[in-house]
Amino acid sequence: MNSISLIEQIQSAIRSLGWDGWLLYDFRGCNPLARTVLKLHEHPAGSRRWFYYIPAHGSPTRLVHAIETEALASLPGTQRVYRDWRTLQQYLRETLTPGQTIAMEYSPLANNPYVSRIDAGTVELVRACGVQIASSGDLIQQFEACLSPQQWAQHLAADQVTTAAFALAWEFIRTRTADSGTVSEAEVQQRILQHFAENEMVTYSPPIVARQPHNRLPHYETGTGSDTAIRKGDLVLIDLWCKSQLPEGIYSDLTRMGYVGTEIPREYASVFAVVAAARDAGIALVHQRFAEQLPLQGWEVDHAVRHVIEEAGFGDYFLHRTGHSLGAEVHGNGAHLDDLEMHEERRILPRSLFTIEPGIYLESFGIRSEVDVYVDEFLQVHVTGGPAQTTIHSIHG
Repeated sequence: MNSISLIEQIQSAIRSLGWDGWLLYDFRGCNPLARTVLKLHEHPAGSRRWFYYIPAHGSPTRLVHAIETEALASLPGTQRVYRDWRTLQQYLRETLTPGQTIAMEYSPLANNPYVSRIDAGTVELVRACGVQIASSGDLIQQFEACLSPQQWAQHLAADQVTTAAFALAWEFIRTRTADSGTVSEAEVQQRILQHFAENEMVTYSPPIVARQPHNRLPHYETGTGSDTAIRKGDLVLIDLWCKSQLPEGIYSDLTRMGYVGTEIPREYASVFAVVAAARDAGIALVHQRFAEQLPLQGWEVDHAVRHVIEEAGFGDYFLHRTGHSLGAEVHGNGAHLDDLEMHEERRILPRSLFTIEPGIYLESFGIRSEVDVYVDEFLQVHVTGGPAQTTIHSIHG
């Protein structure tokens, strides 16, 4: 994609939202979203402020400092060079039209920290030009969180590896725990990482392998020591993620539960049933809204999933959001499924990928189930990660 076609796509997106323009800003890499959207991530961040204004119609404007005139040279538009703060403010006033609505990486009341990248002073400066500022959250999604066909194919390739990793891990645990043996969490973790390497997959951090009570900690870091030895009678949570080494690599991120033994204890099975029902309620809502071609905001999925867990009496033990955007990073920049940590008002868009992963974390054990969900360009909903886990996997020999 060359810069002209990129700008045309951005302008079309601005018009579709009824806005007059998009003002992108960066200072020493403070706004990675702007740098990614404009394909500047491979360029040095520089040391001076720049603004790039893309109007809904017409030619963009580059506003750069005199000692860094090449900062936006790869982008089309008229260039204006400032040397002092007075000129910077003057050029901003001349670039922006009072009364218009423009998008920036801003979130009202800092509700969405993934989007809120512009400091309060810069927001004040821009508002002083007489414009209204709208959050660019849904604009960002269109250029950061909507997968190409090649990226979707790369997610499916990663999904095959992650799905296979569970069977490998359960068998590794079964073999090592036979005849009253044990295997450490770290050994299982290393076996999974070996599997990733064998399949030319990478991960930004190692998977979580957690026996009880460690699995009551949603972000437990797999450790070492006698209390990490997995043995018969243990409940094991495995949360793993990886992607292809190719530039278009997209993560797969899945969580499943296993029990070392033949008969799943009732307390484990009953809690898992609630988690699975909550997960499925979220999936069902996504299916319903897109089948009806109705908008769906991230908070609504979280609300539907959380309602199931609250009705079962475990509301205080669901400690995190329902899911997150998934892309080239495990936690991407698209809409998250969240009405807990923030009120996610961004819409789930066609061609977006995200996780649904409710969990219940009690004092003595925790249970989570995670699948990945993709909405394609035809509004068809795909759940990846193999068939969603309906019962805790029994690990026995």
